[in-house]
Amino acid sequence: MNSAGLLVDSFGRIREVVHEAVEGLDDAELAARVTPDANPVAWLVWHLTRVQDDHLADAFGTAQLWTSDGWADRFALPFPERATGYGQTRAQVGRVRAPGDLLLGYHDAVHARTVDLVGGLTDADLDRVVDASWDPPVTLGVRLVSVIADDLQHAGQAAYARGLLNAQT
Repeated sequence: MNSAGLLVDSFGRIREVVHEAVEGLDDAELAARVTPDANPVAWLVWHLTRVQDDHLADAFGTAQLWTSDGWADRFALPFPERATGYGQTRAQVGRVRAPGDLLLGYHDAVHARTVDLVGGLTDADLDRVVDASWDPPVTLGVRLVSVIADDLQHAGQAAYARGLLNAQT
């Protein structure tokens, strides 16, 4: 397996966990918090997808699907379009309400774009600096690993929250 194949597989694993966490939950379950401060499944999936969309669009110089494909309008969240969930308050987190088909539709669109972007990368591409404001500068490879790590953590949290919701019923 080459680097591009490894990246495609990694992002595919995120997609699998997202689907397992969301499928079969109704709107109320997706918005439920297992404790008052816990992030609900809907917010976790929205956030991890927004981060992936935002960070890959920036790294590859493309538009975010959130705005270019009308996902922001479909979600109609009470935040600026640029919001990704980073630094949101407990109250803001609670405002992310979306049905499963919308969450999965957006995630699947971002996943398909991600596969298109990373599927043809070479090892040399991974050394390209995508953010020189850090010391050391961030390369494409580091940015992609960062997104994968963050997304897997949030997808795991969503799966865990779903398990707790199932245990409560």
